Amino acid sequence: MSNTIIPEEFQITSKIHQSTYLVNGELKTWTGKTSDVYSTISSTEAYAPTLLGSIPDMGEEEALEALGAADKAYNKGKGIWPTMRVQERIECMEVFVTKMKTKRDVVVKLLMWEIGKSLGDSQKEFDRTVEYIEDTIEDYKKLDRDAAKFEKHDGVYAHIRRGPLGVVLCLGPYNYPLNETFALLIPAIIMGNTTIFKPAKHGVLLITPLLEAFQTSFPRGVVNIIFGRGRAVAAPIMQTGKVDVLALIGNSKSANALQNQHPKSNRLRLVLGLEAKNPAIILPDADLDLTINECLAGTLSFNGQRCTALKVIYVHEDIASEFNKRFSERVDQLKFGNPWESGVNLTPLPEPGKPAYIHELIDDAVEKGAKILNKKGGVHSDNYIWPAVLFPVDRSMRVYHEEQFGPVIPVLTFKDIEEPLNDMAESNYGQQVSLFGKDVYAIAPLIDTLVNLVCRVNLNSSCQRGPDVYPFTGRKDSAQSTLSVHDALRSFSVRTFVAFKDNDLNTETVEKLLETKLSNFISTDYIL
Repeated sequence: MSNTIIPEEFQITSKIHQSTYLVNGELKTWTGKTSDVYSTISSTEAYAPTLLGSIPDMGEEEALEALGAADKAYNKGKGIWPTMRVQERIECMEVFVTKMKTKRDVVVKLLMWEIGKSLGDSQKEFDRTVEYIEDTIEDYKKLDRDAAKFEKHDGVYAHIRRGPLGVVLCLGPYNYPLNETFALLIPAIIMGNTTIFKPAKHGVLLITPLLEAFQTSFPRGVVNIIFGRGRAVAAPIMQTGKVDVLALIGNSKSANALQNQHPKSNRLRLVLGLEAKNPAIILPDADLDLTINECLAGTLSFNGQRCTALKVIYVHEDIASEFNKRFSERVDQLKFGNPWESGVNLTPLPEPGKPAYIHELIDDAVEKGAKILNKKGGVHSDNYIWPAVLFPVDRSMRVYHEEQFGPVIPVLTFKDIEEPLNDMAESNYGQQVSLFGKDVYAIAPLIDTLVNLVCRVNLNSSCQRGPDVYPFTGRKDSAQSTLSVHDALRSFSVRTFVAFKDNDLNTETVEKLLETKLSNFISTDYIL
């Protein structure tokens, strides 16, 4: 799509040629090779991708330099950051989030241009990330308050807290390059770990306005930010065996490849949010008005480029005809436009090759007997392909198996509820499901089965990650570890404690430790 009428506040008036990176507390200047960053949004009347700027194209040397800085800052657990008082780490994070808030407008603008996210969703992503950080701080205070005590069993006292794991390699996704990346990075940092962070392939420039905030808010080496291709920088870091946690939101193939590079993978903690093929199951008594609204949001919010998107719809054969007709009409009524346009639902796809890939899926399905139900389905433009509702889809089609991560919607019918349940059981994925219906006698046993196939059952609601206080995880190839404000603090830490037998010497020693406040670990201070 090309459009020369761009509101002044959203115009790209100057390119961002990112020439610095953050290692060991210094914003270092990069003079080597660079990669251009383009937006698929056109800023000229005749369609052409827009050059936004460039980023460093780093390699093994810079990757190992960043790893060395993180390793030195952790210093076998002796570093300033891992041994610091909880209150002091919280204060550093509060300084960071205050500085981050001043960058809202520029980050929102870059979210729109780099990944095509609508203005409202871009603002929501920034605000939700700030809220996530503030909620994490509050949850960490509570965690510390709960630990500010001694327990006694069988004549042995214990002072139990959560301690850091070490060096964390953090790799975020392009579809939520701020929110989901920070959902990994922030809890990893605040728990006392040191980090190396590489931004995603798209949504990379929007991190650059935050480099100085990271640099000035945390001690040297706690946060190290490098740029480049994952293979060029992440692989050499993993091969050293010095990474204690791999935190990645992305694809299971990437996660497996990196995990296999680690020479001692039994030492490696994994915090992974991976792909999914979340189904909607529509029972014969479903409220179709509500179901269609939720399925539209579930399949096409941010063009279906969400791991939590509804990627396959099972509709009972008794209501399939009416659902398909009404749903297809609603898909064609959605508004396509640039991210800043009012009321826009569908926006340009950030990956230049994505329309062609979606077209391959459509062609394969049609060749094998599916029809495109909506009139606009599969219509190409320069940076988009209109969502196609495909029916009837069967198990021979690529779109049934592959996580499409884009605007194409496969629909199947079922007669017996065991059909979708068996498909889910055989699937490689197990993140979420949406269940639509009203009959509690039908719903009750379904819920009892579905909670053992996926990790979140959405009743008459589309699949989603939030609110961030709820657990976010999955089964099989969809996730490892749990992310939420509460769970992420635990995923990036381990329970550790000091124990001592109940005798006069130990009592006197611990009382002196508490009185002198010489230890940052042994403390009953209460953070309000």
